[in-house]
Amino acid sequence: MMTAQVRFYTDPACPWSWAAEPAVRRLMWEFDGELDFAWVMGGLARSYEHANLLDVVDQWLEDAAAGGMPCDPRIWTQNPLSSTYPACQAVKAAEEQGWQAGYRYLRTLREGIMFERRKLDHANALIDAAGRSAIDRARFELDLRSHAITEAFGADLEEVRDPPEEARAAGAIHRSSKGRERISLPSAVIVAESGSRHGVWGSDAVDAEKLRAAALSAGAKPINEGALDPRDAIKRFGRCATRELEVLSQRPLPVLEAELWGLARDWQLKPVSALTGTVWELA
Repeated sequence: MMTAQVRFYTDPACPWSWAAEPAVRRLMWEFDGELDFAWVMGGLARSYEHANLLDVVDQWLEDAAAGGMPCDPRIWTQNPLSSTYPACQAVKAAEEQGWQAGYRYLRTLREGIMFERRKLDHANALIDAAGRSAIDRARFELDLRSHAITEAFGADLEEVRDPPEEARAAGAIHRSSKGRERISLPSAVIVAESGSRHGVWGSDAVDAEKLRAAALSAGAKPINEGALDPRDAIKRFGRCATRELEVLSQRPLPVLEAELWGLARDWQLKPVSALTGTVWELA
């Protein structure tokens, strides 16, 4: 039985949520079986029709430099998304198969958008992504087209657009050009069995130690501690960025990179190059 639920506020195309992946995976591993996750979709952009896409490119590069995760912002000049709403709704459809399925699918979308330059904003592409996420594709397609999923995404938008006082106190409020408020992405609230809520707001959600502290405050007990070997991390999660392996293995970056390239030389790992970094998978 899960001790607590993590309500994670995010969007598949949010670059700072991508930067939070190392901390999220560390949390999943440390509290294995102690935490349930709910992926609350923030609806980053209903439309990019009037957006300055060069500003988006600039923001992506800044976030990549700060967070250490690979990205390729050329998607915005070559194959731009029209909206993030279809991808958000698709995550809700995948989550019908369990939070782990929802996470695998969300991760597929993140990788597709953030460094593979995939235009994941329409049904065919989103259904194809289900086939690459180890979920039931036929069930996903039915769920994606259901009114229940539209309602579930609508409920997420209502939650994200009704920031609690704790988020305001933390300064984790985003205001659109039209003055609409929402919780800053990413953010997390860990809800204990007792109902007590332990928030990690805005950029704090990128910090593995702050997520860990919130989980402990919610009564979750660490199952795994210390270092996770890079190969074991990839076996558990699928392909991992260098920054993720740095957080999971707790190795200094120069030591880790030497180890990873040594494993690649020995045909144990395969590097996948992105514009601003490297992702690793089993060879």
